[in-house]
Amino acid sequence: MKDKLYTVTPPDRMERAILVGVVLPGMTKYREKESIVELAALADTAGAEVVDTFIQDRKKINTATLIGKGLVHRLSRFVVDENIQLVIFDVDLSPVQTRNLENQINRKIVDRSGIILDIFSLRARTHEAKVQVELAQLEYYLPRLTRLWTHLTRQEASIGTRGPGETQLEVDRRLIRKRITTLKKELQKVEIQRNNRRKRRKKINKVALVGYTNVGKSSLMNVIADENLFVENRLFATLDPTIRSVQLKDDQKILFIDTVGFIRKLPHNLVAAFRSTLQEAGEADVLIHVVDISHREYDEQMATVNQLLKDLKIIDRPTIIVFNKVDKLKDRKILTELKNNFKRVVFTSAVKNIGINKLKEEIIDIFREEQIEKEIVVEANQTKIISKVHDLATVINKDYKDGKAVIKIRATKPELNRILSMLESIDN
Repeated sequence: MKDKLYTVTPPDRMERAILVGVVLPGMTKYREKESIVELAALADTAGAEVVDTFIQDRKKINTATLIGKGLVHRLSRFVVDENIQLVIFDVDLSPVQTRNLENQINRKIVDRSGIILDIFSLRARTHEAKVQVELAQLEYYLPRLTRLWTHLTRQEASIGTRGPGETQLEVDRRLIRKRITTLKKELQKVEIQRNNRRKRRKKINKVALVGYTNVGKSSLMNVIADENLFVENRLFATLDPTIRSVQLKDDQKILFIDTVGFIRKLPHNLVAAFRSTLQEAGEADVLIHVVDISHREYDEQMATVNQLLKDLKIIDRPTIIVFNKVDKLKDRKILTELKNNFKRVVFTSAVKNIGINKLKEEIIDIFREEQIEKEIVVEANQTKIISKVHDLATVINKDYKDGKAVIKIRATKPELNRILSMLESIDN
């Protein structure tokens, strides 16, 4: 892959940063403080040292700078006095607001989407994830290019490559648009390959772990699959979808898919950028919605995840709500209430190995509910039909007797209807 058209701050070089939040009518200061705490965790994950936080109450947004002139002036003095390199805003800024703030504060300005993108660029491991991150970053940065930034590319200046009077900023924009087109074409090829892989595992039952970031999905996957996947107590510790095959029962092999964690205020372009991991969730037969029950805003985190699942049109899947980290819960009275509020609920601790067997049993029960076992009879010489049955259903047992194949299958209702229709057409 060619050099990227942007630079990423190495995680071992700490930049001193301040955080800025805004409380608007209809918002509470408590909610904004919680959001700022999450932003601080994001900044730490990206490699920044948070020095201080500023939160301003406003009746309406300042279209030029988001915050008021007084706070802008205060920040411009603070960054000099405290040797601050980075100012991170808890909301998404327009390109105009970003440019105005950079000109007046004279420091690099990053909003919430920008810091998340920076983390994604550091955490992406597979080729596909790296391409998706680069595409998302370029689409985000394109309207935000300013002369205050360091130059974005080691461009080869050659005769005939730029128009008369073209500024360096225009050259950068043109190169970025060209790179965006190239990346989109590359992703289309990758998507074809991914779809082919999905078709090959279509028969296997699939379970996707979804949830807010840092709720313990990867730790839970480790316990279920008896593996050592990367786990870290930081936001977006893993980005690429991890898929493991697990034998829960003698005849029940299941693919477990660990997906990227969601987060509040997650920009839509980031959801689009990581469609690969989210499409894996879309292909799943069952969802495991993992919730950190020890978090004081677990219900709001659940709502955030449910809204994103709704946006992705996969909210209708059979779902097990897994309240994880019960070992950290002080007041256990809430567990009875939660059990009554949800159809399928399991309480677990991946660290303490609590509730794992119960979760496995619940997964098996769902697939038993969703699937039907039936014995069918096919003429032994109908090899194409027998092959199609293997494609559509799980074959439990197959015997040949008197020129016929007696096949015991397990299939979902739609799959079974297709098989029966196929057999009926042969008889007719």
